[in-house]
Amino acid sequence: MKTMYDAIVIGGGAAGLTTAGIAANFGAKTIMIEKEHLGGDCTWTGCVPSKTLIKAASVLHNAKEASKYGLSISMDSVDTGKIMKHVDQVRKEVYEDADKPEIFERMGIEVAEGEASFVDDHTVKIKDSKGLVREITGRYIFVCTGAKAFVPPIPGVDDVDVLTNESLFEIENLPKKLVVVGAGPIGTEMAQSFNRLGTEVHVLDMTSGILANDDPELTDILLNKLKEEGIHYHLESSVNRLEKRDQGIVVHFEKSDESYSIYGDAVLMATGRKANIASLNLKAAGVNTNKGGIEVNDKCRTNKRHIYAVGDVTGRYQFTHMCEHMAKIATTNALLKMPMKIDHKHVPWATYTDPELAHVGASEKELKEEGVSFETYRFPFSKIDRAITDGQTAGLIKVFAKKWNGKILGASVVGAHAGEMISQYALAMKNGVTLRNFADTIHPYPSYGLGARRAADQWYIKNQSESVVKWIQRIFRYRGEIPDYSDKNRIV
Repeated sequence: MKTMYDAIVIGGGAAGLTTAGIAANFGAKTIMIEKEHLGGDCTWTGCVPSKTLIKAASVLHNAKEASKYGLSISMDSVDTGKIMKHVDQVRKEVYEDADKPEIFERMGIEVAEGEASFVDDHTVKIKDSKGLVREITGRYIFVCTGAKAFVPPIPGVDDVDVLTNESLFEIENLPKKLVVVGAGPIGTEMAQSFNRLGTEVHVLDMTSGILANDDPELTDILLNKLKEEGIHYHLESSVNRLEKRDQGIVVHFEKSDESYSIYGDAVLMATGRKANIASLNLKAAGVNTNKGGIEVNDKCRTNKRHIYAVGDVTGRYQFTHMCEHMAKIATTNALLKMPMKIDHKHVPWATYTDPELAHVGASEKELKEEGVSFETYRFPFSKIDRAITDGQTAGLIKVFAKKWNGKILGASVVGAHAGEMISQYALAMKNGVTLRNFADTIHPYPSYGLGARRAADQWYIKNQSESVVKWIQRIFRYRGEIPDYSDKNRIV
């Protein structure tokens, strides 16, 4: 059939922007449909505002801690009321610089405002804010509608104004007391930031720790740091009911069969996300869904060969960088007919707390469950000279690798700049760089990156043996003391 567009992209968030850009770059006649603002969750309610708030909170925290560095800074003139205005200003700047429609129109992409829904598997209906409707047809269709905050059906939740990441950055004044439900990445990052800005913060979660997808040893290091800063944690607790009272909200919860309650000026529900598929009329297109969202294979293709889904709407990953990766996979398969698949083995992520927490590849738990033979190579931040000079010695690097050839299977880092450090391991794993290659690569001193290399050095240390060193001594007539190779925790 003859179609109006080579590529219809539904959604103008991180996934849609990347998909449309690549499609247009391939020479495809492309239209991108967005019902709100281009930039989506990342620009308006996710990465950009949250990291801006984190930075502001970090600056204030560092000023309060200035005496550690031999400085004395007066805190008398701090006005935290301006912080949310600053957050809004930054996200608007990002939109103007990178996301506004004119940028994509100059690339040859038609940008349409409105809500999109399927009429059939090649036809999409667009209804704009004025109620006007148009129908378009496409050779290939890419669904990039993202996800939104999920608020569980807790009794009383409909009677109170809870916050989610979608409304958090719209508040004008910081709450005096904030209750955070959920100790995942969003809940943990915002708990620390608001606490540093002067809000009393309480965090509730059903699990026994925080950040359930990360290494428990490393999350414990972070949790202890967060508690030291004054955040109140109520773990292994389930929320039973929310109650509106005066100007605030009472959160009723249960722990160890005992009932408790916390009063807060505001409640942030950081309880996961749900794919935006309700208004798409996917049934008309015959597109299958599952519990997470739109069902796709590793080529990002749905059960309809010409319809693809990218990013959060698939429920597979909730990372902006994976939206971009999946966009490349989908467009390359659809428009160039070149077979590419999602790279599941090298997915990095980072939580931007202080210290940061990051991971790539297989976890220690996964490797043990799969029966994989591996060694763990550890290196503490307390031995990284740059961390010492910066007063950022809380942290640990753990690398999981094969003993004999040093093939890296996974890595986890908690510490300053962990999000940057994990990129070195992601690059190494993707390109087959072993710990030996890593250790032999020159890194600048003093740097946090050097800490990543020194963790790789431990592969050399662990692969030395007392018998080999004795043999070297005999050959060359050396007279030094032999290291204690029986100490399995020895770090050099």
